[in-house]
Amino acid sequence: MDGIDVALVDTDGENIVDRGQSASYAYSPSFRKLLAAGLETAANLTLRKELPQSLQSLEQELTEFHVEAVEKFLTDTGMDRGSLDLIGFHGQTVLHRPDDALTVQLGDGQALADRTAIPVIYDMRANDMTKGGQGAPLVPAYHQALAANLPDGYSGRFPVAFVNIGGIGNITWIGADDTILAFDTGPGNTLIDQWVTANAGIPFDQGGAIASEGFVDLAIATRYLKSDYFRQAGPKSLDRFDFEPLEPGALTLEDGARTLAYVTAASIVKACDHLPEPPALWIISGGGAHNLTILQDMRDLLADSDLKADQDARVVSAQEAGFDGDAMEAEAWAYLAVRCFRGLTITWPGTTGISEPSSGGVLARPTKMKV
Repeated sequence: MDGIDVALVDTDGENIVDRGQSASYAYSPSFRKLLAAGLETAANLTLRKELPQSLQSLEQELTEFHVEAVEKFLTDTGMDRGSLDLIGFHGQTVLHRPDDALTVQLGDGQALADRTAIPVIYDMRANDMTKGGQGAPLVPAYHQALAANLPDGYSGRFPVAFVNIGGIGNITWIGADDTILAFDTGPGNTLIDQWVTANAGIPFDQGGAIASEGFVDLAIATRYLKSDYFRQAGPKSLDRFDFEPLEPGALTLEDGARTLAYVTAASIVKACDHLPEPPALWIISGGGAHNLTILQDMRDLLADSDLKADQDARVVSAQEAGFDGDAMEAEAWAYLAVRCFRGLTITWPGTTGISEPSSGGVLARPTKMKV
């Protein structure tokens, strides 16, 4: 909801992954408000193809922002357009309802291809959902490739868990035998962002600074953590509206941010209930990786637990492990685009619950060359 992440990856879609430059281009405050309104509108959708006019207009504007982001990235990096083979285009998720096989990502892949003169792979979730999958998460395919290329000091520490803390948290668990499991863990940044926006007029808790000044209200935290969702085994996925925001006035600004950060951390650790073995290495990416309160809560919870790997478990940010946590999802979509183009698997029964391993995505070729 904050903007567009762009990342360059040179890859065969398998084990060769050469990560290049990356950049982020922020949305204007006015456009973020339009996106927020779009989420409310999308909550009433029953079919992907029946977008109301307001969402069609939003999709056009969003696509144009992506065109501008690609053009600016080319200019900023000095890259030649002809050197790019594919754009992996995610778009903006405004609704994810896996039980109804319904997911809506705004973004016109054909328009992006035409405006940039670069082939685009888009709509990567739909094929999975038509075959009984959750349509999420898709990033595990990329995490598996990264796990095979961990830098010195981190390689050989299995099982390894990649955790992305975006609006929703999700985990990819990779065993020493390359077994891969994945699912959404619970609320990521959404509840925290909603709380500080409503109570302080700011979009997020920078670095977890607000939370660091507060105390955990265990009664409220426990109420969230008693959700039936945490008792369900994976694969499973969430929409950002699946957890109710904290009631206005329930806590002070600081205590609310602290309590919700704890909920995020605890929900991630609770993922171990549905894993074959607790991770020895946790690599945290996404916006939540910058929230030091969440990371410290994870470390404390693991140290206090009776998990058999707790004494050896390490919780590190993606940056500490030699990756770019802010660019990881954009890199993943570039990597997935190549896999889709080559017809390689992007979802497995253990990641989305799909009936059999499958590829996906739609290829849009430019209808004319850019002059």
